[in-house]
Amino acid sequence: MEDLFAQEHAAEEMGPTPPAPRRRRRVGAWIALALVLVVVGGVAAGGLWVWNTYETQIRAVMGWEEPKDFEPGMANGEAFVTIASGDSGGPISQSLFEAGVTKTPGAFYDYLIATAQNPPFQPGVYALQRQMTSEAALEALLNPENKMEDSAQLPEGLTVEQSLTRLADGTGIPLEEFQAAVADPSAYGVQADTLEGWLFPATYTFDPGTTAPQVIQRLVDRTVQSLDSAGVPVEDREEILTIASIIQREARFEADMRKVSRVIQNRLDPTNQETFGLLQMDSTAQYGYGEMHAGSASTSAEAQFDDNPWNTYVRTGLPVGPIANPGDVAIAAALNPADGDWLYFVTVNLDSGETVFTNNLADHNAAVAQWQAWCRDKPDSGC
Repeated sequence: MEDLFAQEHAAEEMGPTPPAPRRRRRVGAWIALALVLVVVGGVAAGGLWVWNTYETQIRAVMGWEEPKDFEPGMANGEAFVTIASGDSGGPISQSLFEAGVTKTPGAFYDYLIATAQNPPFQPGVYALQRQMTSEAALEALLNPENKMEDSAQLPEGLTVEQSLTRLADGTGIPLEEFQAAVADPSAYGVQADTLEGWLFPATYTFDPGTTAPQVIQRLVDRTVQSLDSAGVPVEDREEILTIASIIQREARFEADMRKVSRVIQNRLDPTNQETFGLLQMDSTAQYGYGEMHAGSASTSAEAQFDDNPWNTYVRTGLPVGPIANPGDVAIAAALNPADGDWLYFVTVNLDSGETVFTNNLADHNAAVAQWQAWCRDKPDSGC
């Protein structure tokens, strides 16, 4: 202690300590600022991770939920929505969302529940606007003036069976007449066992008195037009439609469609030593077993191992024919696959359509685990 006081006394006699050089002080300030930025950046990065991971839960707790409906006055443009026979609030709500009429898939259905309404919806194609409120959409669907007579809307990815139901609902022609009309594909110049893949998806309006065969011929002609415009040789039409139909059922966005197309080509490559010619597409297994529209994205064990001409889990190469009606984008993707070495893909978010493409089984299994975790968090989302 005496030495300590002696040092302090000596310091006092020597006078005040001279200030540190300006450069040294400046370096110290920069170091301090850097430390602050690191700490703040770490907090921000951590906060961003928490937000991205738990956004839904945070919004729910804080009462910050995104509005489920569009605001009044936002309606614009034109949108067509089909109500099929037997459709109730749930399917109609999804159709409205897919057409861009309502903001979320459940907005319209939630509105019906909240207002205790269960109106008798009439089958047909309705002309609405985009970005409508659920209340306005309901009013429009119940207004007979918005129903398009002798019209039918066929979205991409429908099967022949589904297409015929929509055609009957829209035109008033009995379903039985359409079923008889598609019995012989050769009547329309199609050399195949069925017209699967040949009824082009679009919105059609027909003159009064048009017959079922005339309707079918128009749809087939529209498919031929698309194939010719894309430069598909006549002898390759069925094969391209088969590939395009798988792409249509497996992917939602154009970029992903081209990647799925590449996966198909990579798996068909004779040098493929990973899957040995098996496409292993859920859509084909589901189609062959008759569960494509069972309300689940997952394939049952029965469908996966059933030995039928469409099941690409059991049989190598392409299925025996198309599994749905593809549109122009899917046809283009079949002809122009993206560059890549992918062999696997899985949609990890059924709401957003986010899909992960990988080139090995280990990475694919990790993506499957990601999808399974998403499904556990959202058990009612169609997994």
